[in-house]
Amino acid sequence: MTTETGTSQAPRPVGVAVLGHGTVGAEVVRIIRDDAADLEARIGAPLELRGVAVRTVSEDRGIPVELLTTDAEGLIARDDVDIVVEVIGGIDLPRKLVRTALDAGKSVVTANKALLAEYTGELAEAAEAKHVDLYFEAAVAGAIPVIRPLTQSLAGDRVNRVIGIVNGTTNYILSAMDETGADYAEALAEAGRLGYAEADPTADVEGFDAASKAAILASIAFHTRVTAADVYREGISKITAADLTSARALNCTVKLLAICERITTEDGKDKVSARVYPALVPREHPLASVSGAFNAVVVEAEASGRLMFYGQGAGGAPTASAVMGDLVMAARNRVQGGRGPRESKYADLEIAPMSEIMTRYYVNLQVADRAGVLSAVAAEFAKRGVSISAVRQEGAGNGARLVVLTHRATDEALSSTVAALDELESVTAVTSVLRLEGSAE
Repeated sequence: MTTETGTSQAPRPVGVAVLGHGTVGAEVVRIIRDDAADLEARIGAPLELRGVAVRTVSEDRGIPVELLTTDAEGLIARDDVDIVVEVIGGIDLPRKLVRTALDAGKSVVTANKALLAEYTGELAEAAEAKHVDLYFEAAVAGAIPVIRPLTQSLAGDRVNRVIGIVNGTTNYILSAMDETGADYAEALAEAGRLGYAEADPTADVEGFDAASKAAILASIAFHTRVTAADVYREGISKITAADLTSARALNCTVKLLAICERITTEDGKDKVSARVYPALVPREHPLASVSGAFNAVVVEAEASGRLMFYGQGAGGAPTASAVMGDLVMAARNRVQGGRGPRESKYADLEIAPMSEIMTRYYVNLQVADRAGVLSAVAAEFAKRGVSISAVRQEGAGNGARLVVLTHRATDEALSSTVAALDELESVTAVTSVLRLEGSAE
């Protein structure tokens, strides 16, 4: 900046408070300190770390102890803090702290998908009231840029569908089962040994993590507030090695998918569907080749067509990369007097119940090996208007199995068919039911 006397005045530093010093928080703090010169050049002003809120202050964290504090609210309230980075996790405490920051006129960067899946609306309104930024690129797919393309690059397009693998733990487990023939328990144990699965993996394997991310993606893609409670959810804990074997016979694999789409009802009304479940995916679909702990998101839009975003979806460094991208954007806005995209909820579409969704089913039945079984099974599908695409019998005698693949029908018709099959005298057990996604049919 140049004054009337012609002297140059250094730009005011942008002060940052980091809440949390775990895997992600520690990496964010390291980047802020180690890359200070580059960050200043990109932002147009120095980015200065004012403090780090932690549960306990100790000297073994690798940063000056004077930067540490257990008083998160006091750190947020400091006059020299302009941006707050929240990487604590959980909901109740982060919600309180993020609201405190926004209400104080501080921009916020967060990686907290659980918080955003429940309270995006509340937090967006608080940010709007104080004309500050709320950024959360890291909340969905780690280092993979998905939020910014949806809010900015595709802002002039009409997004019809977002489908993706957004949980690395479950993708590692299913990939291992597919590649090695391991059962679910073996693959989960290996994921734990490698650090991909938490000691309590429930949030991952039962689909809660993916459902939070689906809510965020659907909200942005379809300009409608969607919460985690609006997302239909199934996990992978019931997937068996036999399911993967059957999938291979159909030239498919199994993936836990987050699916967000705009559907149009018979009366021409647009609705939003958001759902998470394990599904058969044809080998030729781009998501089928996403293996290990990697994530990928496919966006389908009217003008741009199909776009795929792929990369590391979790971990300290990848997630910190996304956090830092948001932090640089928020800091630039502070320096230049601008603002990032606001919440867009103008469409306010109704959430479609799962019963209305058109899907295909794969049904694995253990049956009595005698005449008339196939016709009895087919009759139950026909009663509910569900067309069968293919049937395959495996084994004989007491171990006979029927594998049925359907054409598209409402989920209500398909689920009621499965319930009826389970009551048939000739059906010993319905051993597995999966949906099929990504096929041309």
